[in-house]
Amino acid sequence: MRYHQPMASFRTFAEFWPYYLREHSRPATRGLHYLGSSLVVACFVAVVLSGHAVFFLAMPLVGYFFAWVGHFLIERNRPATFKHPLWSLAADWRMWWLWIGGRIAPELEKSGVRSASRP
Repeated sequence: MRYHQPMASFRTFAEFWPYYLREHSRPATRGLHYLGSSLVVACFVAVVLSGHAVFFLAMPLVGYFFAWVGHFLIERNRPATFKHPLWSLAADWRMWWLWIGGRIAPELEKSGVRSASRP
């Protein structure tokens, strides 16, 4: 596995955010995160509409499953969740929201992530 920066060196979320984006440098990794986060939202809606708790229990499973597949098989790095669970969760949702709004590309560029796929 590769690491871009020691994970313990962050004092603020603003310092963590560029690191988080660099750890999601491959479009397929981000795509799996977007899928997982979207499924979490779908599960939440299902809980509200159906009242079935099983959808609530599925939320962390679908969210983390797709994200971790991306990290271990595509990005080949260790998920930031292991060292910074709250910042990582906040960054997951920030990345998803920026993607939904079509505003993720400038954030990736500022963090030094190339927009094109890597071989």
